[in-house]
This record gives sequence, structure tokens and C-alpha cells, in this order.
Amino acid sequence: MLGRMRGGQVRVLIVDDHPVVRDGVASALQGRDDIEVIGGVGSRTEAAAAAVELHPDLMLVDLHMPGGGGVELIRDISRTLPDVKCLVLTMDDDDESLYAAMRAGACGYLLKGARGDEIERAVRAAAAGEVVFGTGMAERVRALFGAVEVRPGARAFPSLSERELTLLDLLAQGLDNIAIARRVGVAPKTVRNQLSMLLTKLAVADRSAAVAAARDAGLGRGGG
Repeated sequence: MLGRMRGGQVRVLIVDDHPVVRDGVASALQGRDDIEVIGGVGSRTEAAAAAVELHPDLMLVDLHMPGGGGVELIRDISRTLPDVKCLVLTMDDDDESLYAAMRAGACGYLLKGARGDEIERAVRAAAAGEVVFGTGMAERVRALFGAVEVRPGARAFPSLSERELTLLDLLAQGLDNIAIARRVGVAPKTVRNQLSMLLTKLAVADRSAAVAAARDAGLGRGGG
């Protein structure tokens, strides 16, 4: 089931010791223009080797498998391949597992009861740099890590993700695409594409209109 990707897609490696689960998740993700399942493996050892060989954009990782747990795998991948994101997909809904996975470097946490469309959305969001939690997990996270302060603009733009609010805030500070790219650690082309989608989401005609709306909502005051 291993393969090479074609350009422009999120390359996903599924790590779970149950073939039925791997096949089910693969079926839920296949057929999407922007997602390609490039592999499915069933152990920590296989996953580490496949990550080095295929260098996926994202790994969907179960927490229990032969050869060591998913937390250890996530920790290893975060250290050796920091640009490969690890999104947990597990049966474990306890606080200890959630905390351990996030401390190890996971970019999100989903439960295996998640629907295919929820997994699909989570993969896209995680690949875009967001931290993702499945249905029912967000409140658990708030309880674990403390109340999250509502940032300026969050109430004015409830449909925007944290990543999108960050981009809008930097835009409102007067930064150009290159400066924003340096600040968030991505390529200028990525920033251009993300800002284009952001303008569409805000239903504004241009950057100036987005900046005006953002500043009205209290964004753009972070300075340099």
C-alpha cells in the first residue's frame, strides 16, 4: 500500500495495527483531490522506517501498537522529522493519554468514533498548521491546560481558525507576505494562498478591506 505522492496533495501515512482500521480510514480519505494516502503500517518500527522513506506530510497515529506505543513514535518523529506532523487517532479518551500525546508533539487528537468527514477536515487543518481536537475533546483540553484567553478578533470573526486569526493580525500590523512568511515559518507562496482564502472567507474585496475590518476588531496592535 506504500506509494509516492503527486504534487499538491497532503501525503498521509496511516499507523494502526488493525488492517480494518487502516483500510477504513484510507477509504474515508481517498478520492479527495488534495489528500493522498501514501501508506499504511502496523507497528512503531514500520512507521519509523516508512516516515524516513516516504516523508509524509502527516501521520495518523494510533497510541497502541506492537513494538512500542504511539506516544514514543510521535516523540521520535517530532525530534527526527520535525516537519512531519502527527495526528492521533485512537480509542483512548482519558486525560493521561491526551496529555502525553500532546506533550510528545502531536498536532491533534481524534477518537476512532470520528466520522470520515471529521477525519478529512482534521487532516486538512493539521496539514495547514492548526492544532486539531475531535468532537468532545476541546473541553477536555481546556480543563487540562487551563482556560484559554480569548484573543482579540476571535469574537468578531468566529469562523476563523487560530491560524487564520494570526495571519489576519499580522496583515493588520502592516506586514507584507514575505514578512508574514518569516513570522509564521512558511513560504511566501503559502502565505499568498492562505491570505487569498482568508479574503474569500471574510467576503471582502481586497487586503485593505480586510485590514480595516481587522483593526476595527482590535487586531493589528501587536507591533513588531
